[in-house]
Amino acid sequence: MPLKAGRGGNIPPFRVMDVIAAANAHAAARGPQDPQVIRMEVGQPARGAPHGAIAAATAALAGSHPLGYTEAFGLPSLRRRIAGHYGAWYSLDLCADRIAVTTGASGAFPLAFLAAFDQGDRIAMAAPYYPPYVNILTALGMRPVILETGAETRFQPTVAMLEALDPRPEGLIVASPCNPAGTMLHPDELAGLARWCHENGVRLVSDEIYHGLHYDSPIATAAAFSPSAIVVNSFSKYFSMTGWRVGWMVLPADLRRPAERLAQNMFISAPHIAQVAAEAAFDCTEELEARRIGYRRSRDLLLEALPRAGFDRLSAAEGAFYLYADISARHEPSPEFCARMLRELSIAATPGVDFDARHGHGFVRFSYCGGEADMAEAAERLLRWRTDETIAR
Repeated sequence: MPLKAGRGGNIPPFRVMDVIAAANAHAAARGPQDPQVIRMEVGQPARGAPHGAIAAATAALAGSHPLGYTEAFGLPSLRRRIAGHYGAWYSLDLCADRIAVTTGASGAFPLAFLAAFDQGDRIAMAAPYYPPYVNILTALGMRPVILETGAETRFQPTVAMLEALDPRPEGLIVASPCNPAGTMLHPDELAGLARWCHENGVRLVSDEIYHGLHYDSPIATAAAFSPSAIVVNSFSKYFSMTGWRVGWMVLPADLRRPAERLAQNMFISAPHIAQVAAEAAFDCTEELEARRIGYRRSRDLLLEALPRAGFDRLSAAEGAFYLYADISARHEPSPEFCARMLRELSIAATPGVDFDARHGHGFVRFSYCGGEADMAEAAERLLRWRTDETIAR
């Protein structure tokens, strides 16, 4: 008799992970004269944790105090430091009791969704979106509601889009700067969405994981505009600590204890050693700001080069480290286009179908958080590629 398998596992894959595997296979198969693979498919900073964070972790490992379970919401000292971060960056006075340290932002989302929503609830988000939003909600029995956007709204949602929904959703997810487009909700726009959600009984979840990586527009946190919003952040992007798996949430008062109970049972706590390193990362501003400036140089280089290479419809790259390129005029679906680019140029990028099931075949996401020399080399290869294709025609 066949055994039952849960339907929650029927969610789509996170396709960027498949692209990573294909790029790894391509790199392993290349000959000594073949060009190295340039990684533009994943949002992982080329340089790891800042030196101060590594030093703190090394000292903790050599110390006499054992590393073990912490409180479910993390080390009190780290929670206080995160609360202080909101004062330093946003002039916002937050109580450390509202901070929940999590196993990365990836661990924060199921806690937030389970604490705030029930099976069958409808949660809105703009397309394109970070794929695990949809996939986690679906696995939990919740219903994603996709808001169609475009370059005219910088691929961000608006209050008018929410007003048009009937029935209104139970929740809204926003991301600023967003993955994959790198666009931002400007402070007045975020304030308008946050206040609308609070007044209309819609729970706002604000993904602020790319805060600190902004170049032209100021950042704002939803916690400043709504007492009911959930804010998710992480040490993975600005702090360059992807593999350490430590993030945080700012929780409204009514969800603090429900989220804590869930964290106790699902994760126990984020890794102790990662929390020690994360706390030290707050003292590494000079190093981290130098990296941010490097990302900006890479962004500016690609914004100049990609249109000359035929990618002349790009998202407004205000933050994060992504460019979202419209390739619909090429009449080649993005999965095939990205596979060909990897095969012919040894450049790995992510097809837009990972971020938008309806329109993503016409888009490609380029990540520019790799080394600056690699980004410059990628630009040169893409420019030569266009020249070669033009000659071939």
